[in-house]
Amino acid sequence: MKALTRVAQLVLALVLLCALTAPWLAPKRYDEPFRESISTTPSREFPLGTDELGRDRFSRLLYATAISAVLAPAAALTSICLGLLLATLAPLRSQLLRFPLSIFTTLTLSIPWIFPFILLRAVLPLNTSPATSILLTFALIGVAGWAYPGRVLAGTMRDIADSDWLLLARASGIPAVRIFTRQIWPHLRAVCLAQFRTLIPAYILSEASLGLLGLGVAEPLPSWGNMLMELQYPSRIQANPAILAPLGLLIAVMVCLEILGNRPQRIS
Repeated sequence: MKALTRVAQLVLALVLLCALTAPWLAPKRYDEPFRESISTTPSREFPLGTDELGRDRFSRLLYATAISAVLAPAAALTSICLGLLLATLAPLRSQLLRFPLSIFTTLTLSIPWIFPFILLRAVLPLNTSPATSILLTFALIGVAGWAYPGRVLAGTMRDIADSDWLLLARASGIPAVRIFTRQIWPHLRAVCLAQFRTLIPAYILSEASLGLLGLGVAEPLPSWGNMLMELQYPSRIQANPAILAPLGLLIAVMVCLEILGNRPQRIS
């Protein structure tokens, strides 16, 4: 099990390194067309071939990894921060605040969030920059997913607020800042890390699904999602199986994240 965990850590480290160094590692620009090499198979110049516009698939895959594998954790961090905000309000005894907050959380969990993405794509002008589409896509993913960690963190915070050890600490005159940093935060931190590890693969898959529907990162910027759109053309896959490279990389990252997420955790 330890060997498998180390392999997963090594694979994810290599993927992250390639993502962070994509501008220097990529042999071509992600949007540079080579009109004399349209839809070519892998070669020395183009390791994964070219797409229907003559763009280097290998370079685009490196940039897509940088976008999908780096911004998904940022979206997960956004959800965690919003969830922590909910958790700070959870121990309040006022029903005037707790009941509307509970209703809002339930509605957020029940709304099919595909519709806000459709609305976002509809209201964005056609000349919207790809960078803006990236930020809006992952920001909306992070905001849409806040209720999942928020409900877990709120429950944890309520349990802490009702615990005997917290009442004893307050009765002993321990400063509130010390109680939070030494007692409350270690409990919340463990839950936050668990939720963070869960949200990263979920958000990577969410972006890939949105890209398949044409609602994610806009062209010409590549992402795993919009590169996977070519899977709907079996004839292209038969002509160039390297088209499956983004899918293979996505599966490898998901498997490695699952291995690390299921490894035994030490309780301190």
